[in-house]
Amino acid sequence: MSADDSFTLYDLRVEVICPPGTRILCGAKEGDHFTLQGEMLHLPSGQGFSIYSLAAVLPLLAAKQRPTHRNDWMTTDTEIACPDPNCPSRLKIIRTGKRIFRHGETTVVPLAPQGVPEEVQS
Repeated sequence: MSADDSFTLYDLRVEVICPPGTRILCGAKEGDHFTLQGEMLHLPSGQGFSIYSLAAVLPLLAAKQRPTHRNDWMTTDTEIACPDPNCPSRLKIIRTGKRIFRHGETTVVPLAPQGVPEEVQS
């Protein structure tokens, strides 16, 4: 195994955006949020988050945590529509910082030897 098995992920903040003066149907309030650090999701004390809103953003979070090409839509597009078609709220995914992880601390699967393509390993 390589001496440096580190990789970087972004910490994320997912925040509710509500257009002023509109009725919100998901129970959210402007500024409600959660943070994601590695695989750990954190909610502020006393605040909830709709499971339907969470389901709308969940498939995007792992990709948003990773560095992406500046021209990739995953880099530039940050707002997700509420899954209720009658609710005007949006969920904004914000990259807030970077965190370093180590392969050996996140999995028991060994790294492929340097220079050997992954598909040859299987």
